[in-house]
Amino acid sequence: MVAVGADRAGIEGLARAERAGLPTFVVPVGDFPDRDDWDAALTDVVAGHRPDIVVSAGFMKLLGKQFLDRFPVVNTHPALLPAFPGAHAVRDALDYGVVMTGCTVHLVDGGVDTGPIIAQRAVEVRDGDDETLLHERIKAVERELLVDVVGRMSRTGWQVSGRKVHLK
Repeated sequence: MVAVGADRAGIEGLARAERAGLPTFVVPVGDFPDRDDWDAALTDVVAGHRPDIVVSAGFMKLLGKQFLDRFPVVNTHPALLPAFPGAHAVRDALDYGVVMTGCTVHLVDGGVDTGPIIAQRAVEVRDGDDETLLHERIKAVERELLVDVVGRMSRTGWQVSGRKVHLK
């Protein structure tokens, strides 16, 4: 890990990074006249840290073309994509009545949760689950899967062929 960044100050991820001695940065969207200017500034700040992979964990902003053209970005999603994309995946899955959901680690592209899938894990929907209970169980699986995937990508590399991501 080379740095931790955010679009707002005062979040636990930044505090955790600082306690670990990692560089941190904040690039607020509101500091720029439009999203393209923010995307350019974010791209420049991240480029200064020279990452091999950018992990978008809990970063609930769409990244622009300039950023995505420069860096491979890995993200997680609390559903088995392509089912239930967007910000309310857990609620949408429960409303639909699924008995199995899960989490996805995927590469980010210009769409909303549309990038090539790297890995997925299933999570059972239990009787009595509400959005909070189910989301907490999904997040536990999601964190473990993200660490595994990013570790493998960092150690051995990956290759994208069409919509398939092959970990080496």
